[in-house]
Amino acid sequence: MFIGREKELSKLTQLYNTNTFQFPVIYGRRRVGKTALINEFIKDKESIFFTGLESTVSQNLENLSRAIHLYMGTKGEAPIYQSFQSALETIFELAENKRVIFVIDEYPYVAKAYKAFSSVIQTMIDKHKDKSKLYLILCGSSMSFMEEQVLGYKSPLYGRRTAQFKILPFDFTESRKYFKNFSDKDMAEIYGIVGGTPQYLLQMKDSLSVEDNVKLNILDPNSYLFEEPVNLLKQEVQKAALYNAIITAVATGSTKLSEIATKVGEETSACAICLKKLTSLGLVRKETPFGEKASKRTIYKIEDNLFRFWYRFVPENLSLLQNDMIDIAYHSVSAGMNTYMGAVFEEICKQ
Repeated sequence: MFIGREKELSKLTQLYNTNTFQFPVIYGRRRVGKTALINEFIKDKESIFFTGLESTVSQNLENLSRAIHLYMGTKGEAPIYQSFQSALETIFELAENKRVIFVIDEYPYVAKAYKAFSSVIQTMIDKHKDKSKLYLILCGSSMSFMEEQVLGYKSPLYGRRTAQFKILPFDFTESRKYFKNFSDKDMAEIYGIVGGTPQYLLQMKDSLSVEDNVKLNILDPNSYLFEEPVNLLKQEVQKAALYNAIITAVATGSTKLSEIATKVGEETSACAICLKKLTSLGLVRKETPFGEKASKRTIYKIEDNLFRFWYRFVPENLSLLQNDMIDIAYHSVSAGMNTYMGAVFEEICKQ
């Protein structure tokens, strides 16, 4: 079931219909639906789909070779290309006279394994773009890598992209499309608990109550979402322990920089650096009084609802949850839910 992303699909199709070389970059947090968007776009089109692995150069080159030969219909065991450059030469040749989409998903994995990959792509683009009908899509989940190493001015690929798409979680109205049986109140609470990330919404079942969904999908130590915020954070930052402490401090009411630093026992300068990183990842947002560029009254809030819910309720109940006392832990959630939902309701109204 594919929901939403009409604007992105429309723009991707508009670029496709130019029949000239195009190079859109698609990035966003994990689980937000980037690959689903790409699959929906290419489902009726000629395409080569290559997913990067967090592995060696040779393993990634082997997988790219297989993807190319799969598209070409090569029979028998597919030969491995000698280099990424020769593989890309083949792809550009295939697209000389017809429209071919080439997708590199999880691009940061390949680029980290083979440091010169961006430079090789740049060379191929500069050599072939004027006579090519290739539709090259780079997609990645590492926000910092994509913004610095692909879109940043120091990147070899800077200035080559023809479009960029930062894929964000759904708002409340779009999230509502996933469910038919929740009441408006229940849907508001579900949105407040998991936000608008498609993969998280898919874990929720409108055949169950909000309480049962929370117990089954978040508070159960064996559930998909139980360790999701911590695991996602580890993939994006170093010194995850400090980031965990900062997010917990913000989620439990410490919203000013000085308060956060005091709560976690760190210098304000170190906390400021972490908060800047969390803001760039879309996990925290900075709010400054209207008309002021900088102010001691600046506050920080958790931007992502799953992170906000998880760090508000899970750490303080962790011992109970790890001892399978889920029902007792849920009493704490239930008692704090009305207060918790205040900010969520405000956000829904603003949307």
